[in-house]
Amino acid sequence: MLFSEVIGQAKAKSRLLQIVKDQRVGHALLLAGREGSGTLGLAIAFARYLNCENRGDEDSCLECSSCRKYSKLIHPDLHLVFPVAETKDSGKNPVSDDFVSQWRECVLANPYIRPFQWYEHTGIEKKQGSISRHESLQIIKKLSYKNFEAVYKVMIIWMAEKMNVYAANKLLKILEEPPLNTVFILISEDPGQIIPTILSRSQLIRIPKIDKESMGRAISEIHGITDQQQIDGLVGMSDGNYLQLAEAIGETGEARLMFEMFVRLMRMCFSLDIAGLSGWVDSMAGRGREKQKQFLQYALRMIRGNFILNIQAGSIDLLSEEEKDFSIKFSAFIHTGNVFAICDEFNKASTHIEYNGYSRLILFDLGLKIAKLLKT
Repeated sequence: MLFSEVIGQAKAKSRLLQIVKDQRVGHALLLAGREGSGTLGLAIAFARYLNCENRGDEDSCLECSSCRKYSKLIHPDLHLVFPVAETKDSGKNPVSDDFVSQWRECVLANPYIRPFQWYEHTGIEKKQGSISRHESLQIIKKLSYKNFEAVYKVMIIWMAEKMNVYAANKLLKILEEPPLNTVFILISEDPGQIIPTILSRSQLIRIPKIDKESMGRAISEIHGITDQQQIDGLVGMSDGNYLQLAEAIGETGEARLMFEMFVRLMRMCFSLDIAGLSGWVDSMAGRGREKQKQFLQYALRMIRGNFILNIQAGSIDLLSEEEKDFSIKFSAFIHTGNVFAICDEFNKASTHIEYNGYSRLILFDLGLKIAKLLKT
């Protein structure tokens, strides 16, 4: 991944480039940004630039030995850590190295990957991946070796909030006093879940959502769409999230299913159809925690779009045409009297599922609360 391949993020790119040019490379960076903002691509591009043997002013050279290895994510001084879970093939106590070939395949195909897409690829979509104490011991072991060929040894930790407490505490000392020319790049969508002692040892760089102009260029250059009205609609609908944009353009089966699940849930809540709600909960509970959390985030976008439609506060490009057709009538029930409480319930449900709560109970309780709030 090159800086030029990351959509938008001009300020973040400039800051990362300047860190290298000024030779002020810290021992630990934390790139914090929402999904679809390009944090992983920025981390790889920065690591590549750091070890490029013939750096340009704005990007890596592509031609040197280091760049060629980074193109395939196989550089011996690049170490990759990401959430994993036990599978039939991995055995007990899995670590990232057990899945690294699959990881490279996924990221090279889509550097904007979601956690649930990664879990689905490895067959653990009904579990929640984590970065365990076994991983932390592996990290310490790797960093005890000398650099093979690069000036900097780089450790990229994707979804750093997935580190359990033992793993995080185990890494504290090496984060504070790493071996010479060792750089940690932590990536997080929710840095609030990372223990404060890790945060205090890292240089935080916040990555905003992708700006509208850059997203518009991506729609035209990557996806070949030239109709300006269509581009403007897709830019608004993406809300600065490239993953959301790609799903809207591709009209994936998963996106369609989430819309249908949302419509079913709202209709059953409104009519207080307890039997129907119970069936909906069973269906959703069978999809695994990551997809449950993804649905809850989708539902929040729908609620936001309906609220904007209700109060006529501006453009509703956040919604697709099909979503707008449903929302024309439904938006009347999302108003200032209940919108904040509804969003709060969806957020709480997502948090409880993240913390391994019993999903059937959480989702059924959510349905009953939404039913009450829709009548407000």
